[in-house]
Amino acid sequence: MVNVALPRIGRELPSSVFGVLEGQSYVSNGYLVTLSALLVLAGALNDYYGRRRMFAVGLVGFLMTSLLCGVAPSMELLIVFRVLQGAAGALLVPGSLALLTATFSGEAQGRAFGLWAGASAATTILGPFLGGALVDTLSWRVAFLINVPLCVLAVWATLAFVRESRDESATGRFDWLGAFVVAVAVGGLSFGTIYSQQREWQDPLGIAVLVTGAVATIAVPFLMVTRRDPLIPPALFRSRNFTVTNISTFLIYGALYVIGWFLTLFLQGTIGYTAAAAGLGFVPSGLFLVFLSSRFGALAGRYGPRLFMALGPALMSLAVLWYARIPATTEPWLFAFGDARTYFPPTGYLIDLLPGSLVFGLGLSMMVAPLTTALMTSVPVHNAGVGSAVNNAISRVGSPLIGALIFVAITASFYAGLQARVPDLNVIPQTRLRISPLNVERPPVSPSPEDLARISAEREASTDAFHLAMLIAAGLLAAGAITNAVGILDSAAKKAGGGSG
Repeated sequence: MVNVALPRIGRELPSSVFGVLEGQSYVSNGYLVTLSALLVLAGALNDYYGRRRMFAVGLVGFLMTSLLCGVAPSMELLIVFRVLQGAAGALLVPGSLALLTATFSGEAQGRAFGLWAGASAATTILGPFLGGALVDTLSWRVAFLINVPLCVLAVWATLAFVRESRDESATGRFDWLGAFVVAVAVGGLSFGTIYSQQREWQDPLGIAVLVTGAVATIAVPFLMVTRRDPLIPPALFRSRNFTVTNISTFLIYGALYVIGWFLTLFLQGTIGYTAAAAGLGFVPSGLFLVFLSSRFGALAGRYGPRLFMALGPALMSLAVLWYARIPATTEPWLFAFGDARTYFPPTGYLIDLLPGSLVFGLGLSMMVAPLTTALMTSVPVHNAGVGSAVNNAISRVGSPLIGALIFVAITASFYAGLQARVPDLNVIPQTRLRISPLNVERPPVSPSPEDLARISAEREASTDAFHLAMLIAAGLLAAGAITNAVGILDSAAKKAGGGSG
């Protein structure tokens, strides 16, 4: 929902400090930075203090921070509240499956996992469309405020029906320092890069933050080997499949998250899709994930995961290359509930977006379950929880870092292209706050020829910048495919998994 709300947030929420795309980047990345940095620590807190208790605390925190996001009066405060929301979310992610595992057993546990997976798939498919419809008809604030009644219901259900469980062998020793350093590393590198690029690398604050992030990044492996109870146990990386899977996860999932929100911004902010249409446009891709993931998971168990972990991202890379040819003149889909004539997508969607989305969904469904198989069979059973948490965190860490890289490419391409098309436009810092990539200005009521020419130049420059971003993302997906093809050992996964199944 937040992804489809970002264009409206950029247009309607005032900011005296950040450019539009810059602010949108922080809204997305701020949540992921704290979520990824605290995931492993949150899993340990769940095991020691009680999964029911920590899940309820996370729900209350998510409720409060969602409310704050929904009423935020400025872009700056929304970014702060999103960072806090990520911390609350970190308590929820490891808790849900842990609660089901502790509560159910046997056939009932299988049904519970099935309901959990079905609910996750349903929100993945319907969330963007429902969110887009609410954003179009009400406000972008609904994307956050809708969490409030859901969290109230979830808190009641947790306290009323879930029994407490904990790991009695948990030591109670937590690597708070490690979690803090990881947050500084990821946040410093991503924020410092985006902030500096927006200001043409002239602001000392951005450089200082970037250097701080770099120093923290260098410190992370030293903490891993010197701390008594490190946040990320280095012994896990003795497994070749675990190491390779996490490297490819960083590349593939980092690109995956970034593609999702840059594509949504482009469709709405540049092409002119309504928010509901942007959400609805990706439903076919999500259906592949629902209906084919379990099948490819079974095939990976029988033949080994390497083929699927390589072929899936390769198909995704080809799909993103298809996105890289979407023209600036493609017809927007103006879906609106009150107008039945808009229900069927235009030719532009059927030609420029749908083929890529279908191939992308097929590739994603081919990769997800086999990657999980390779991961969970690469570590001993007693390390399964922390191994999964580390991989989950890495999947989120990639987004802010890769997003910062692509932000640099997009802004550099956009402002150079805009300057070439409108030579008399002085691209100074004030211009960068007013005119932003992928967020084309709306024409005034009575536009002059100069207004129309400038807006057309913005649209063309944004499209060129988006194409460059997709080329980079396609390269990252291809790198992930090659990493899996070369690095994954089927024999190790099948042996750890107990044979061919």
